[in-house]
Amino acid sequence: MNGVWAVFYREMLLLRRRKHRFVASITVTPLLYLLAFNYAADGADVNGVPYVSFLVVGLAAMTCMMQGYSIGSEINVARFYWKIFEEVQCSPVSGRAYVLGETLAGSVRALISVMVVVAVGIALGAISFPGPLFWFAVFLLGTVFSSLAVWMAMVVRGHQDQMMLSTFVITPMAFLGGTFFPVDRLPQWAQWVVEWLPISLAADAMRASALDLGVVGWSAPTALLVMAGIFYHMACRSVSKSRM
Repeated sequence: MNGVWAVFYREMLLLRRRKHRFVASITVTPLLYLLAFNYAADGADVNGVPYVSFLVVGLAAMTCMMQGYSIGSEINVARFYWKIFEEVQCSPVSGRAYVLGETLAGSVRALISVMVVVAVGIALGAISFPGPLFWFAVFLLGTVFSSLAVWMAMVVRGHQDQMMLSTFVITPMAFLGGTFFPVDRLPQWAQWVVEWLPISLAADAMRASALDLGVVGWSAPTALLVMAGIFYHMACRSVSKSRM
């Protein structure tokens, strides 16, 4: 656990030094999306829910995904430029401790970003403060994409590869995962695929809690836990191979 704390604490120190830029960056983007898409919707609703409320929760899920995944960029900078990863390899910190510390750091970044989006939504009167299920789904979603980011950061050979993965993996999920419009508007064949994306599973649970849309079963949290476990295992394997 000392190794986990050391890795996590380092990332939190970096985040604290950049806190003003971090908060500003995660505030501007949701505001722009809210202004643009809500203006275009012109007071429409989605299945009886005001579109602005639907959009705020979707943006919270999207921001959570992106900020959780962004820990991969931090790892790449530390790995390719500062050579921090080589120092970790020479230390008594185990591969699993390193992956867990980075994953927790990514989850915290994701959680903070969602808090900012929720605060914006509350200020606009779009949502009220959500319940425990909302935050549990946020934590699971952040963990899924943080562990995925650690795995990908160990696989790629440079920033260009990381950007390519973001283009082909993160960007499609951001627009097709129920962020800006309901998944049921897609063709039937696409719905089955999109409904099982981690952002779609989390967004459904988050909306159920924040907008009182009914009770969500355990299928979504269980699927997210399984995904997080798979990505964590693959990240640990990648770190172990890097030590050889």
